[in-house]
Amino acid sequence: MSGAVLHTIFDVLAWLAAAGSVWWLSRQRLQFPAHSFQLPYIAALVFGAGLGAYLFGSANLWLSGQSGIARSVEGALAGGIVAIELYKWTAGITLRTGARFALPLAAGIAIGRLGCYFAGLDDFTYGTPTALPFGHDFGDGVLRHPVQLYESAAMAAFALAYVLAVLNRNAFVITNGFYLALAFYGAQRFLWEFLKPYGPLIGPFTLFHLLSLSILLYAGFMLATAPKARRLQNELLA
Repeated sequence: MSGAVLHTIFDVLAWLAAAGSVWWLSRQRLQFPAHSFQLPYIAALVFGAGLGAYLFGSANLWLSGQSGIARSVEGALAGGIVAIELYKWTAGITLRTGARFALPLAAGIAIGRLGCYFAGLDDFTYGTPTALPFGHDFGDGVLRHPVQLYESAAMAAFALAYVLAVLNRNAFVITNGFYLALAFYGAQRFLWEFLKPYGPLIGPFTLFHLLSLSILLYAGFMLATAPKARRLQNELLA
């Protein structure tokens, strides 16, 4: 089976994992903000995520000396955040609405990155050469960091920690789960970018270094200004 086919299969599995996460959360009797279920909100999210995915993915190709069109999960994440913040600003929504996306985000990335791994060299998500024993040969005889697996394992660990927090009815994690997921994602992605062959943008930092840092700073700000979990406990935990 070709790498492209495997990538597509895991993309589908990632969406199914995200959908399964949504279903599981609904079974936990959690009440998330109603705004995040409304059609205009979803439309803004899909538009922003799609635009960001292709904009940043393709820009990274260009900065790395390659041509073509590419997608980026981090670009989709950034585009979705910007689109939703703009939508909320224009609609006068001040309530934080991202809580229900924490687990779907983590589960989707954990599964989706496996598709990137199986896609091989064509996907341009592989790592730099390494002499470590767990280096992977993607077909050209060079052992490289399987950074896709690093990211998959990291986000799977976050998803597990989040599930345990939900089962323990941790109000802070449930309320701020999306920002915790963003902070964790941004931090681990920033580290993995040092192990990728992407073209630098500023000094040693690539486009995705800067994007990861931006996501991390956004999440840090939202967490630092988060309302006390006790005040929201009765709203989120039915």
